[in-house]
Amino acid sequence: MAQRFPFTVAAASTILIVGLATGGLWAALQDRSWYPDVAFGLPSLQSGRWWTPVTGSALGATPLDYLPIILGFVLLVGFAEWRLGTRWTAAVTVTGQIGTVLLTSALLAVLRTTGWAWAQELARSVDVGFSAGALCAGAVASATLASPWRQWLRLGLLVYVGVSVLFVGTLSDLEHLLAVAGGLALTRWVAVPGAADASGRLSRRQWRLLAVAGLVVLAAISMAVWVAPSRGPMGSTYGLSGSGWQVLILVALLVLLADGLRRGSRVAWRWTVAVASLYTLLGLVVAVVFAVGKILDQQVTVQGAAVFVPTAVVWSAELLVLVAGRDAFQARRPSALLARWRGSHKGAEPSQDAQQEAADLLLREGGGNLSWMTTWPDNAYFFAASRDGYIAYREHAGVAVALGDPVGAPDGRADTIREFAEMCDRAGRVPCLFSATAAAAEITERQLGWRSVQVAEDTIVDLPDLEFRGKAWQDVRTALNRAKKEGVEYRLGSLAEQPRALLAQVRQISEEWVGDSGLPEMGFTLGGVEEALDPRMRVGLAVTDDGRLQGVTSWMPVYAGADGVGADATGGDAAGEDREEREDRGARDGRPPSGWTLDMMRRRHDGFRPVVEFMIASSCLALREDSATFLSLSGAPLARNPAGTAPTGLQRILDRLGSAMEPYYGFRSLHAFKAKFQPRYEPMYLLYRDEADLPRIGVALLRCYLPDASVRDLLTATARRD
Repeated sequence: MAQRFPFTVAAASTILIVGLATGGLWAALQDRSWYPDVAFGLPSLQSGRWWTPVTGSALGATPLDYLPIILGFVLLVGFAEWRLGTRWTAAVTVTGQIGTVLLTSALLAVLRTTGWAWAQELARSVDVGFSAGALCAGAVASATLASPWRQWLRLGLLVYVGVSVLFVGTLSDLEHLLAVAGGLALTRWVAVPGAADASGRLSRRQWRLLAVAGLVVLAAISMAVWVAPSRGPMGSTYGLSGSGWQVLILVALLVLLADGLRRGSRVAWRWTVAVASLYTLLGLVVAVVFAVGKILDQQVTVQGAAVFVPTAVVWSAELLVLVAGRDAFQARRPSALLARWRGSHKGAEPSQDAQQEAADLLLREGGGNLSWMTTWPDNAYFFAASRDGYIAYREHAGVAVALGDPVGAPDGRADTIREFAEMCDRAGRVPCLFSATAAAAEITERQLGWRSVQVAEDTIVDLPDLEFRGKAWQDVRTALNRAKKEGVEYRLGSLAEQPRALLAQVRQISEEWVGDSGLPEMGFTLGGVEEALDPRMRVGLAVTDDGRLQGVTSWMPVYAGADGVGADATGGDAAGEDREEREDRGARDGRPPSGWTLDMMRRRHDGFRPVVEFMIASSCLALREDSATFLSLSGAPLARNPAGTAPTGLQRILDRLGSAMEPYYGFRSLHAFKAKFQPRYEPMYLLYRDEADLPRIGVALLRCYLPDASVRDLLTATARRD
């Protein structure tokens, strides 16, 4: 810690040591006779105590002041040292602290001559603490963050110092305001690694962020006046907050409006505009009354002006933001928006059911290893304007979770992703792609500035040269030999065409597996018996001579794209085909899949032990005879090869979550089991805009996989495992 953040640790330690030496950690220093000799402020400088900007920076006025001083210093200066380095952070923090103290004193020396009571009071005050330098460092370091974290941090700092100086108004609050303002002014000279030049135009999301920030300021004003009334620059705020219930109701209403504006709701926009217009109008009336009174040399007073005036100013600014960014607040339900989107393009409404249209497009254009899942029920569909690509998604918690890569012509998949993100933005939904390939991750990073994190790993077995020889294949050979000795037969075909008695055993084994897991059967990228009944899927069955089912596997078809591969073609059209040629080629319904992806895998608990190895090995041999070139054993969620790339901070969190889920679904055990078949690994990613979306995406993914699970189910399953 000390090696990584030497300045932060040294400065924070100095503050603690001085606090111990002076007794400031348990007794108020401001009550000591020597306090004016070490505290900074205009009186100290006028008396020639030039050392006070240094000595006062290492102290806290009261014991309670040490906690926010040290905590704020560690967070802000530590963050700055991480982003800017030790030398720059030390220079910015020390210069910001001393410069702010001197600038504040100079400003008060001028303002007190105006007769402003607040300025005159502060000009007689002194202060201690290193908080101004910490805030300056945090403001400067904000330039190193990517959007929207840069805007969030700056807005947070500005809201804090703005509300504090207006409604608390102590000397330290004025110093904090000048420190943040100075730090933000310095950011123009701070290089942002990898940041693109600003276009000067705000996106819909940024307009919504500004509108939400305005309501946050208003809520902070109400809370500050209620919790800490004081005599600020606008006058006394004592007795102006109303009762606690009134404040809580007001804050709750502001939170509801802010949530609606965050989602781009037109209804929330209208209500906020109405309230903002009312405050703006009242503010104009007050301003006119004051102006007329000034002209007539009459004394005019307004009850509660210390709160009303700044509140009206903030509401007026909020109104300007809402009007200027009104196009960002037209979100509709995705289904309604999608219909309008289709209507604005050529070939508006499909002539067939969307699910069937998606399946036809997949057969014609090809897709990836998980693309067949997009034809399952419960998916919603977004079709590109060109009608040669689509994205299947599910919506939960305001998040549109796309399933894998877009399906369609390789040269149009980038446009499909971009249009899908645009649709979600207009609808006020959070877009993300789950279990996407590296090719899709490259598109979203390059064109949309999105981020990615690995969430699974596809395990692919190449079939042309597959031979079960060598020590690595010992378990597989043993399973094949034992099955032959014990009379276990492998059957590959359509599940729907199997005898009724055998189908009943398939359902029985599946239900037993679900019951033993303790949680409801997962969905989304994990199919079951109903999905396996699709006639285009293949099912491998392990059956004994007496007709007793030992295990079952289901395989989804993977159809090659225009460039001849199934899994990861997201780039250009390597085969050089135009659209008509692709349609002619795709019209050959019945062409064999280029590969197959494992979906359902169940075994009888009291049956043939190595049945899973036997079924997968037998599937490799049988499907290779059916012209397949590869099998995907699919990817287990929250499981990956530990020998892969070094994990990021977010990846480490997901690894821990995978460990917590292991007792319930055994994803990691399954991933380790697949290593027996010597696969090659392809990473699968979650693609998202930025980390601010992750909490909602996490909730949405939980509902995607367990749409019917209740809190009681989760608690009951946890109790069973414990």
